[in-house]
Amino acid sequence: MGHLDHATFGWLTPLLSYAMACIGAALGLSCTVRALDTTGRSRRNWLITAASAIGSGIWTMHFVAMLGFGVYGTDIRYNVPLTFLSLLGAMVVVGGGVFAVGYSRDRTRALLLGGFATGLGVASMHYLGMAALRLHGTIHYDPLRVVLSVVIAVIAATAALWAALNIRSTRAVALASLVMGAAVSSMHYTGMLAVTVQVTPSGAALHGATAMQFIFPLAVGLGSYLFLTSAFVALSPTAPERAAYVHAGRAQQPADAATAGATGRGRDLRPRRAARSSDAPPVGAGSPAGTH
Repeated sequence: MGHLDHATFGWLTPLLSYAMACIGAALGLSCTVRALDTTGRSRRNWLITAASAIGSGIWTMHFVAMLGFGVYGTDIRYNVPLTFLSLLGAMVVVGGGVFAVGYSRDRTRALLLGGFATGLGVASMHYLGMAALRLHGTIHYDPLRVVLSVVIAVIAATAALWAALNIRSTRAVALASLVMGAAVSSMHYTGMLAVTVQVTPSGAALHGATAMQFIFPLAVGLGSYLFLTSAFVALSPTAPERAAYVHAGRAQQPADAATAGATGRGRDLRPRRAARSSDAPPVGAGSPAGTH
């Protein structure tokens, strides 16, 4: 039985992975809130951004945490296609849940279906990512802890979508993202506690990429995407702000028209006065020539 270490770098990877989960959750919730205030193409685009943000945040959280995962007695490699598939799968399944909330008229049904689908997306990403591990030995799972991790994922996703439907203030979204980040991290480490590894010593080379060769650069890239998208969302006006801009513009139009009218009348007076001055005879023009 191989000894597992979930924090080979100490508290660095758990804290950093939690931060990435919180950022992805905050961005996803903010985009979902924006989507519910819009219609048409704009709603669709916001929901796509929400799904990609939540999926990227969960994936980045998982693999940043996996940077600190080690098994004594064997090296670890990652299957690159399966790792990419876990990322795409997370985005697609989470997108299904987010779109259910964004377009369903029955909020309760949408919340339950969306939370269930999004939770399964979180869990499927985790275990598909674990399936990408390559090591000298076999991995076993405790079924009870696996089920518990899936339940935690579904509850966390449902709570996050409930927050998106019922919370509008920035402070409340930030608080909800902290809770969701904690729930996602709890799901991850509950799933990792379900893992046992039976190491089979071998000198054969393992196929795949190391965490630093593949996982770390991709995690940095996705983290950068989350930060840049967060800046874009923060700078984009909300629906109330857009309404305030429109109202201010309409209120300004009558004032501008009145100012333009007054300016126009002032300009019209000058030509008329000039015309009257040119029509008037010069001084002394009415007197006969040569008279004194």
